[in-house]
This record gives sequence, structure tokens and C-alpha cells, in this order.
Amino acid sequence: MPSKSDHESVPVHERLEYKEVKAVLEEKGLRIENLPKILESDPQAKKLGAKPGHVIRIHRKDGENAYLYYRVVVEG
Repeated sequence: MPSKSDHESVPVHERLEYKEVKAVLEEKGLRIENLPKILESDPQAKKLGAKPGHVIRIHRKDGENAYLYYRVVVEG
């Protein structure tokens, strides 16, 4: 389930299921260890109950353009 912050400048975060992670990695030709990191202690990761190894998709907007970013959760 996506996590929307109470603050308007924080983008929507969602924890992906295993099948979704596999599909994204295959589509983009990436390995999970090549994804940028997000700490398990990050407020949005905590809100999602994300643990190390989970992948979070972040929905960002720049004016009219929308972008998806992926982060792998690490300890910390």
C-alpha cells in the first residue's frame, strides 16, 4: 500500500512485492544491488514496514512530468 506523507513535498512511496521487483529489474536490466539505497530508518520506509532487501518505488513530479525512482532498503 502506498504511503503518502502529510507534507506535500514528500512524494508517494510504495513497497513492491517480489514479483513487481523481479519485473522492474528485468525490464530495466538491473540487479538489486545496483539500485540506490534507502535506510530502513527512513521515515517513509518505516511507515511502509520495509526491511532490508525490500524495494521501494517513489513517485515524483517535476511540474507536469512524473518519474518513478526505485530504492533498495538497507540497514541503518
